[in-house]
Amino acid sequence: MRDDNCIFCKIAAGEVPSATLYEDDDFRVILDLNPASKGHALILPKEHYRNLYDLDDELAAKVLVLAKKEVNKLKDVLGCDGYNIVQNNEEVAGQSVFHFHMHMIPRYKDDNVGLGWKLGTLTDEDKEEILNKLK
Repeated sequence: MRDDNCIFCKIAAGEVPSATLYEDDDFRVILDLNPASKGHALILPKEHYRNLYDLDDELAAKVLVLAKKEVNKLKDVLGCDGYNIVQNNEEVAGQSVFHFHMHMIPRYKDDNVGLGWKLGTLTDEDKEEILNKLK
């Protein structure tokens, strides 16, 4: 499936120029035009899926294997100190392009990339509520 109005569908299909790092039958990996750090890349499936909720299970499995392969290759090329693998679902979670994609963000000491959050506490009430609803 493809969405003709989706910029990531066009990039994944090669219709819009990109700095492609890797391509196979299922995915295109590109450098992000608005990187959080040097070497920030995106994994784009060639088929259109709005987000992880809609992603085909087989592709969901393949995307993490591909991310591992790419960051292992890129960490040596970039000389970075670590990596964040980030995937956002829906606007409230930071998704701005509604075509599933995974961010591979190289991390460098003192890079000021802001991916943190304030740590909370798991209350007994929340724990019980969640566990009971899953039964």
